[in-house]
Amino acid sequence: MTINEIQENVIEEFSAFDDWMDKYALLIDLGNSLEPLDEKYKTESNLIEGCQSRVWLQADYVDGKIIFKGESDAVIVKGIVSLLISVLSNHTPQEILDSDLHFIEAIGLKEHLSPTRSNGLVAMVKQMRLYAMAFRAKEQEA
Repeated sequence: MTINEIQENVIEEFSAFDDWMDKYALLIDLGNSLEPLDEKYKTESNLIEGCQSRVWLQADYVDGKIIFKGESDAVIVKGIVSLLISVLSNHTPQEILDSDLHFIEAIGLKEHLSPTRSNGLVAMVKQMRLYAMAFRAKEQEA
């Protein structure tokens, strides 16, 4: 599935709910379904700067694709991490760099987050793109 197809699925899933309390509940469910991050990845270098809560993001390059894993100590933020991972993980660095994450606006996520959580969301996306840039640079060296 392409990144855009996954985004459309996310938009469809969220559009089933009108009330933001239900959408928060969906985010929490997504976070609870996220596989726990191995303790060895909960390092200072995997901590996302700019997040109010603690968010760890691990990226591995496997067979030309980036596999993201992550976790947060806050339930809604963990749901956001889960969403981003579901959309961007298992794609090539170039696909990630070329992607326009329109689902964030489409589901109204940014406008329903506190300013600090919104900054955290931007920081998470930025970090995922930085990983993609780093892995793309390594590809070009090979």
